[in-house]
Order: sequence, then structure tokens, then C-alpha cells
Amino acid sequence: MLAKNKEKTLIVFKPDVIQRQIVGEIIGRFERKGFKLVGMKMLVPSRELVGKHYEDEVKYLTEVGDKAKKGAEARGEDTSNWNSLERGKWIRESNINYLTCGPVIAIVLQGFGVVSGVRKMLGSTSPADGDVGTIRADFSLDSFALADEQGRVTRSMLHASDSVENAEREIGLWFNPTEISEYETAAEKIFYDVGWSE
Repeated sequence: MLAKNKEKTLIVFKPDVIQRQIVGEIIGRFERKGFKLVGMKMLVPSRELVGKHYEDEVKYLTEVGDKAKKGAEARGEDTSNWNSLERGKWIRESNINYLTCGPVIAIVLQGFGVVSGVRKMLGSTSPADGDVGTIRADFSLDSFALADEQGRVTRSMLHASDSVENAEREIGLWFNPTEISEYETAAEKIFYDVGWSE
């Protein structure tokens, strides 16, 4: 069993973040929290890679469409003719276009509770609706409503794995095992070494 402090997650800085030149500031937030950077690369991802990342499975696509429907209903939109599978397919294709329109930076972070911790730090995937202090709310004014009005996906800035299992799958898509570094930081000694203060 993997030690709790060895948990890993994938984060992808999407093309709009690269264009806005705020990557360093965001990585700094993760590092200040105590998460360790163990992998990093810049690339223009292929449609094939991103197509594997956003799964092309009926169950997944329907869940994506159902989630979008709940948001639309909460905004008072008419969903009487809604087809969750078709909406999920549209969202997937739009996300593939979004993630492949320019360079991205993919990183792997490691640390105790990193998957849930990073997602808390990122906040809502509808940035304008997020809590002040979260990365998306602090750096973006986009929202589901604005994106729907313009007929595009929400520019959520970053992707972060939503479970330990998905993190393992996604890291395997974006990184070779040799691209993940093993090393120890001073912060790790403070957080994880029982004898550090003795």
C-alpha cells in the first residue's frame, strides 16, 4: 500500500493560463501549501492524448451531461429537451479543442491528501462562482453562464485529478515513469519525519 504522504495528482495548466503568464504564481501556491513537485513538462498535446484523457465512454459522457444539466437548471434554463449523452459528447469535444489549442504545462504533485487538497485550492470549475481565495476565483471571471451564452466550454484554467485512481490513470497518460522524480525536501522532513523536532 502506498504511504499517505506519497499520494500523487496530475494538474494541467490549460492554454489560457500559459498565455496569461501566471503559471509560476499558481505553482508557488501549491509549493507553499507543502505539496512537492515531482514531474513537470510543457507540450502542445495531441488530440489523441487529450482524447484518452477525456474518456469516450457512454457512462462518463452521460455523467458529464447530467452535471451540466443540473447547472443549467440551477440557472433557470429550459432543459426539457436535454440529452445528457449528446451534451457530454459536445463538452468532451469542446474540451479537447480547448486543451489542444496551444501549449500546456502538466505537473505531478505529491503529498498527503494532495488530490483533495489541490481541488480545494482550485475551487469551482465556474471560476466567478468560486470562493475568494481559491485559484480559479482569484484569477478568472469566467462562469458556466457566460460560457453557455457564448456557446463554448468554461475556461476553467486548470485540470486536476478528481480521485487517487484517476490520478494514477492520468499521470500514466501524460508522463513516463522516468519523468517522475524521487527526492526529499526540507518541508517533507517537517511534515512527515516524526523525529524532526527531537
